[in-house]
Amino acid sequence: MIKVLFFGPVADRVQTREMDIEYATGMTLHDITHKVGMLYPGALSIVSFIAVNQEQVHDKQTALNDNDEIAFMAKFSGG
Repeated sequence: MIKVLFFGPVADRVQTREMDIEYATGMTLHDITHKVGMLYPGALSIVSFIAVNQEQVHDKQTALNDNDEIAFMAKFSGG
């Protein structure tokens, strides 16, 4: 199982803070972003930071393993 976490405005768009996606051998970060994008069209358009197991990644071909954690975050400012 892949744990997917959403933070800030991304969580607002998908209306949840986390979800689980069934792991399949050979799965990549692209597979996860595609699946989330299909479930929540437009929700990932504001993502500016993606982390796999708490490390920022830029390559959507990053291979995933069972029990990985993926976080999607947008830029947000506070005051």
